[in-house]
Amino acid sequence: MCPFINLFSAVFLAFSLPNKHSGLSRRRPGGDRIYGVFGNQLPAALRKLPFDRHLSLQNVRKVDSEADGYQPHLIAPDQGCKRLVDSSLNYFRGPAEASVDAVHIILKELLRRSIGETEELKRFPTLQAEIATAANEALQRLREEGKKTTLRLVDMESSYLTVDFFRKLPQEEHKGGNPTVSTTDRYSEGHFARIVSHVSSDVRMVSDSLRNAIPKAVVHCQVKPAKQSLLDHFYLQVGKKEGKELAQLLDEDPVLMERRQQCAKRLELYKSARDEIDCVSWAR
Repeated sequence: MCPFINLFSAVFLAFSLPNKHSGLSRRRPGGDRIYGVFGNQLPAALRKLPFDRHLSLQNVRKVDSEADGYQPHLIAPDQGCKRLVDSSLNYFRGPAEASVDAVHIILKELLRRSIGETEELKRFPTLQAEIATAANEALQRLREEGKKTTLRLVDMESSYLTVDFFRKLPQEEHKGGNPTVSTTDRYSEGHFARIVSHVSSDVRMVSDSLRNAIPKAVVHCQVKPAKQSLLDHFYLQVGKKEGKELAQLLDEDPVLMERRQQCAKRLELYKSARDEIDCVSWAR
């Protein structure tokens, strides 16, 4: 049974490699399609995020006013910026999950094609179905782990803002002017424009960081385990099965199985007799 499973694993691995390494199919292999997700789909999704609307002067004024309250100098003048950053970075969750889902779909397609290309498995439909089920379940677990990791990356960016982030905004307000900023100036259009510029700069920096971090997380949590250990759990389950259960997996005829066992016993007797004859010959 193991040679069939190993052959399937080899076919699956070949399909997931870039084109120059795969000669099993004329269709585009999985490696190039996964690269396409990271090089095209993810950057396009990040560019389409509605930051222009979210960081408009009207919305920034609303968020800043609601966060600071009626007496911002007594409460927390940085709460508005924090809320803007948190709500802005929350948009990155969509592209992160979409990247995980896109790679999951590619891996499922590779799995389907790999099972179809493994001719030896077609002789054992029950084993073929068991491998397909186990592999799909493994891919689903990898998908869930990939989502947890990529969303954790997004949450990490919004959970902590450096001190420099809050230092730069007052410095920009005081640059080239009077260092004392009145409450009236605080609610002027120029003040909100500076907040927009400052938060937008931070969002762009996070976007550039996630553009590189999300593919690494997806490859680490989904692609690499799929290549190296997709059927590890299945191996453990097969190792626990008894002879009759293994025979059911191989769809073996009971009469043929009995005959095979008798032949195996005769072979053992033959080997034992041969060893005894050799011992006698050497003794002379």
